[in-house]
Amino acid sequence: MSPVKEPPTVPASIPPTNAGPARTSHASRGELPVVLAMRHAGTRTLTLRYEVQGPAAAPVVFVAGGISAHRHVSASAEFPEKGWADELVGEGRTLDPAHRRVLAFDFVGADGKLDAPIDPADQADAIVALLDALEIERLQGFVGYSYGALVGLQLAVRHPQRLQRLVAVSGAHRAHPYAAAWRALQRKAVALGQLQCADAQGLSLARQFAMLSYRTQEEFAERFDALPEVVNGRVRVAAEDYLDAVGAQYVARTPVNAFLRLSESIDLQNVDPAAVGVPTTVIAVEGDRLVPLADLVGLVEGLGRLGTLRILRSPYGHDAFLKETDRIDALLSHALHSADGAGDSA
Repeated sequence: MSPVKEPPTVPASIPPTNAGPARTSHASRGELPVVLAMRHAGTRTLTLRYEVQGPAAAPVVFVAGGISAHRHVSASAEFPEKGWADELVGEGRTLDPAHRRVLAFDFVGADGKLDAPIDPADQADAIVALLDALEIERLQGFVGYSYGALVGLQLAVRHPQRLQRLVAVSGAHRAHPYAAAWRALQRKAVALGQLQCADAQGLSLARQFAMLSYRTQEEFAERFDALPEVVNGRVRVAAEDYLDAVGAQYVARTPVNAFLRLSESIDLQNVDPAAVGVPTTVIAVEGDRLVPLADLVGLVEGLGRLGTLRILRSPYGHDAFLKETDRIDALLSHALHSADGAGDSA
């Protein structure tokens, strides 16, 4: 079902909330109220929070990351804080905001206020509501990493007319049963923490479990090859300081309910590859424990003539897109090359 947009109380081209007029500002942010018909949660009134960076007349590329990603993709003069993909969106890159208009949003449910199942299809419908409000008829490209790739596939099935090309990195048409089981255990760790009135500890532990699935044995062997120590009468292994820090950072920025519902959302993914309606480049990482190469081969086979597969070999596993930025950028350049010059813009 397509989203029903709430009658606007402001012009459809919404002015940025934290910056000057769009014609003089390189980056802007805004909020958009929408009424969204969700697959498993009925009709809900939601607020979409977005950020756009780049010239108003440039081709538009939507960028979406994992469930921890948000609307602030990269630093700009207006918003200089570090973005989650600074190394992929910047000067000289394929997604250079001087030449492309980069659009992103906070996922539905990211603020933790929506306590209901969230399907990746709901995210795709929300994106279309945002495009309508910003008067963007068609995206030149959608670049999705991890969860973002699932959303991109849903967009290419449900709204192919709004998208010229999809790049899906480390995300498939369905959840692998092993990965789904791993996430279920993470959510149980959170639930156990909640039962003990220790929500933060449960979420921290879940994130630490997640990091073991994102990375590889090879990386841990290289980084943490040291003998354990006895500290206060307990044995402590070399990776624990790193894992504790990762957990604490995640707890500081993530509502518990947001993690639970977006983790579930990954497992709700269910797309028929044959239904994807746009040219799609699928980027797989050999050794990814969450999205196995075999699943992405199956996705590309189902895409038929619309599918292209590129394979990375990296010790970083599922997180390779955040670490192998030069190689990812080269693949993006190739994937989006045929979309250049098409004139899709806001």
